Amino acid sequence: MRKAEFYIVYVLLAIAQMLICNYFHVSPYVMLSILPVMVLCIPIRVGTVGAMGIAFVTGLVVDLLSEGLLGLNVLALVPVAFARNGILRLIFGAELFSRKEDFAIRKSGFGKVALAVFLAQALFLAVYIWADGAGTRPMMFNLIRFGASLAAGFLVSLLLVDVLAPDTRK
Repeated sequence: MRKAEFYIVYVLLAIAQMLICNYFHVSPYVMLSILPVMVLCIPIRVGTVGAMGIAFVTGLVVDLLSEGLLGLNVLALVPVAFARNGILRLIFGAELFSRKEDFAIRKSGFGKVALAVFLAQALFLAVYIWADGAGTRPMMFNLIRFGASLAAGFLVSLLLVDVLAPDTRK
């Protein structure tokens, strides 16, 4: 996918996230977010600082234009951008970075991509739920919310990986 195409899809998915935040409330236990997979799929050639900047702006725009506490998505999304290269290096190896190529399900395998998405989603939700509860919610509620949100977000994110990180060898 070319750079311009990626960012058009990225902006459209950010708008979709705002719609999800405003209109899609399944229960108080499920907080559906596609933001972590969006940040995870930022092209490798964008460094950590660039990815953190993109994550900051994305989180801030989502916070401003959807319901919620201002800065909550920023607080949870920037650590995902910071850990992105570490997650990708841990799962896919250093070859990905030496070749400056992005990952894809067909190229890297479904299991590895699913693990990377799972880790990014888990990191995002751990920070988000911790900050959102701010010590006011019971631990059991937060654990159930984490598990339910992780399952829902993981499944939706897996559907979006092929859109954000398509195989360029097709």
